[in-house]
Amino acid sequence: MVLAGGGARGAYEIGVLIYLREKLQKRLGRDVPIDILAGTSVGAINAAFIASTIDQPKKQARILRELWEDIRIEHLLSVGPGDVFNAGRLLFSNSVPEDVRGSRHGGLLNTKGLEQFVARKTPWRCIYRNIAHGALDGLAISATHIGTGHTVVFTQTGKPIKGSWTNNPFVKHKAARIGPRHVLASASIPMFFSAVKIHNEYYTDGGLRQNTPMSPAIRMGAEKLLVISLKHMPSEEELARQHCITYPHPMLLFGKAMDALLLDHTEYDIDRMERLNAILYAGEAAFGGDFLEKLSSKMVELRGGPIKPIDAVHIRPSEDIGALAADFIRSGKAEIKGRTLNWVMRWLVRNDDSPGRQSDTHSYLLFDGRFAKELIDLGYEDAAKQEDQLATLFSY
Repeated sequence: MVLAGGGARGAYEIGVLIYLREKLQKRLGRDVPIDILAGTSVGAINAAFIASTIDQPKKQARILRELWEDIRIEHLLSVGPGDVFNAGRLLFSNSVPEDVRGSRHGGLLNTKGLEQFVARKTPWRCIYRNIAHGALDGLAISATHIGTGHTVVFTQTGKPIKGSWTNNPFVKHKAARIGPRHVLASASIPMFFSAVKIHNEYYTDGGLRQNTPMSPAIRMGAEKLLVISLKHMPSEEELARQHCITYPHPMLLFGKAMDALLLDHTEYDIDRMERLNAILYAGEAAFGGDFLEKLSSKMVELRGGPIKPIDAVHIRPSEDIGALAADFIRSGKAEIKGRTLNWVMRWLVRNDDSPGRQSDTHSYLLFDGRFAKELIDLGYEDAAKQEDQLATLFSY
């Protein structure tokens, strides 16, 4: 299972998981097998919790639903004059003030509540236990190393990963006993959240380079993928309504930049995988049944690992989550406590009054249980639409 990043949009992923646990398993007549988990950003938070409870499939979905539906943005995030002052001081200063040195660094929002939530709600020791006992083969968490800009994939597996990880110079692999800092680093939305220090190195959101970590899952041995992304693909009619006829507000530009960095990679990765599958099947048809074996043998020499077709099901939102978030805030459903935080969220959506001016930035930050419930229901419904494909994917 590959879980993409997208901040508060991550509740959608829980809806898909609930469908697997509550509905699909009834059709299969057994628990839905998940052997490998790979996550980035909020997908890393969800993946870590799923890994820690993989031995309790029936309870897992219920607990995750309760956790997401109980959250309130003011419990996880806050912003006050001191936070703004510190962010400005870090932005314009040439040196790092002594009082901000430590495991956290920078960020407009105070994320102590989110850090405590992640640290306390996930039974971290159970990840090691579940992998050691064979309930899970491995967990991969992607983060971005700030110094180099490279993706670092932290992995925890029962067996050592054979061969080289990748020849890509921009992706590094590190075996680790995954804990709260790895996940918080992966989920550190640039500018808004603090960077996180791990072994004297600072990391930020893994989605900047690898939002949908399909490659780590495949390198850990996955031959089938369930990919859950968090970007809606608009219809032609929706696209026609989204043309800007006035000069875009800076927050609109920032929101689109966030989308490009954190959401758009999935489509490229899926397209590349499908094209590679087509080439492999065509080669097998043209050159015989041993084509794949010979090609894989050569690829092991060239890149350290075999090449093989990958079966995948891709589930994405059928509705625009940015628009849903804007409507949720505008309708007054988001009862955000804290004057400054409430003002920030409403300021982020004030330019969404006309079609085509969706900034989307607010949708990454709307950690509200009532909004999470809407996304969970949407994820459940979208998974149900692909029940036949899911049943085939999870068949032995």
